[in-house]
Amino acid sequence: MKITTTPIEGLLIIEPQVFKDERGYFYESYNIHKFREVGIHENFIQDNQSLSQKGAIRGLHFQAAPFEQGKLVRVVQGAVIDVVVDIRKASATYGHHFNIELTGENMLMFYIPAGFAHGFETLADNTIFQYKCTNVYNKSSEGGVLWNDPDLNINWQTKEPIISIKDQELPTFNTFVSPF
Repeated sequence: MKITTTPIEGLLIIEPQVFKDERGYFYESYNIHKFREVGIHENFIQDNQSLSQKGAIRGLHFQAAPFEQGKLVRVVQGAVIDVVVDIRKASATYGHHFNIELTGENMLMFYIPAGFAHGFETLADNTIFQYKCTNVYNKSSEGGVLWNDPDLNINWQTKEPIISIKDQELPTFNTFVSPF
């Protein structure tokens, strides 16, 4: 497994060792011992999966304490631009965002510790997105930031996105109060 750091502290890109042959491929998407060897000591306790069509944008979401969540995300089928915004007030990169393309073909995984608003844009129909979380979902702890906030200046590719009403009503970055 290869680990790549990003310009934002705490975010890690994980490239698994993939074994391919005439049958297809095999790789370990999670092995607690290997992840701990590279410094990820999280206990993942909830798995989620979504199916989205091309042009869907989900996010930017987070869970506040005591239900804050770190996430390990990957795409099983299809492709997304995965986006995170640093909402840790004491961070030197507070308000900065980072994005990475995750696909069923590149098999990259992305580790996102608690303290980030997270979302993604689907680049292909029938995209299956999976994520492991370090805490369970709790409705009263959910929060978010408006996906198209001009101050964040995220370069979404979709011109006519499919967005939930809930995500359209999230606060802008300058008006929300970070719990981190």
